[in-house]
Amino acid sequence: MKKEIKKIVLAYSGGLDTSVMITWLKENYNNPEIIAVSGDVGQADELDGLEEKALNTGASKFYALDLKDEFVEDYIFPCLKANAVYENVYLLGTAFARPIIGKGLVDIALKEGADAICHGCTGKGNDQVRFELAIKAFAPEMQIIAPWRTWELKSREDEIEYAEKHNIPLKINRETNYSKDKNIWHLSHEGLDLEDPMNEPKYDDILEMGVTPEKAPDVPTYITLEFEKGIPVALDGKKMKGQELLLALNKVGGENGIGIIDMVENRLVGMKSRGVYETPGGTILYKAHELLESITLDKETQHFKQHVAIKFGEILYNGLWFTPLRESLSAFVDKTSETVNGSVKLKLYKGTISSAGISSPDTLYSEQIASFGEDDSYDQNDSAGFINLFGLPIKVKAMSDAKKK
Repeated sequence: MKKEIKKIVLAYSGGLDTSVMITWLKENYNNPEIIAVSGDVGQADELDGLEEKALNTGASKFYALDLKDEFVEDYIFPCLKANAVYENVYLLGTAFARPIIGKGLVDIALKEGADAICHGCTGKGNDQVRFELAIKAFAPEMQIIAPWRTWELKSREDEIEYAEKHNIPLKINRETNYSKDKNIWHLSHEGLDLEDPMNEPKYDDILEMGVTPEKAPDVPTYITLEFEKGIPVALDGKKMKGQELLLALNKVGGENGIGIIDMVENRLVGMKSRGVYETPGGTILYKAHELLESITLDKETQHFKQHVAIKFGEILYNGLWFTPLRESLSAFVDKTSETVNGSVKLKLYKGTISSAGISSPDTLYSEQIASFGEDDSYDQNDSAGFINLFGLPIKVKAMSDAKKK
């Protein structure tokens, strides 16, 4: 072990992993000073009592970083504008939060003159990459400690035994030991029975942000969202900051069974992983934004942006937020979002979201041109010449094939 490490900044969530790490670090690194840092990205009551717990288990200081507004406005909304998604369904809830927390850890480490930063990510997961790439972006020489790669605790059950042995309080037990990640955007559930894809999720036991579609109201709920340059700014006519708006959408979405997915994803490190994700407000925002873009973006831009959405999602999922490519793509997205203004009315009903009306001062939809009737803007006779030119390669190929027969 590196005995010269005298001060460590620990990414502290109060969950199982980081709860035992303060004690473990002191035992294995010659009793260094431990500074616990928690980034508040909307974990709500999960943050209750963290300072007391961290100090009681050996930390010398505790920092609570309120990152919620910055998280929503500078990380979530840029991804929303890009329609960023991973493997068609995952709205990147866990991945969203890692860059901003990683940057916060570096800020405290530099302020405190720490020798190392420690995180509680496993050696099988994506978060180890996300945190460490963020740290490298702002403190490239900083030592990083990842106990899961080296310690003698080989499972979450081992960690629980270690905590019990050292009188470290936990909020979980062996029976409810799902691995969870919560923030203002989503809640994820992994582990236990979910590790077998044959098992149907026990939704009644695990859902916290809402209900299943079966338990949602038997009547639809209508909401209206307003956007300015691709960013949601109002709900049902009421202007709101991003955080407030998202919380309101989480509530109405959860009540209507919106945003529950069960997926097997391909982790960055190469393995497949199964999880259940709750993203009620985010699912609503993505749908509304997509609908608004359908009338405000021209065809080529809209189609190219679909490619960008996939790449943007991969960049974020893989922890490459602080890179020139992500910044360049964000600049492109900002430009294409200049005309994404207007309102979208949505119908929420038992887990589904459907359009109930779209309007924009920048709409490209022309009822006159799209009509099946006659109009002064489109001469249907022009289509014959267009088809002849567009189909010329097909005609030439057919003529060539005919000569060979």
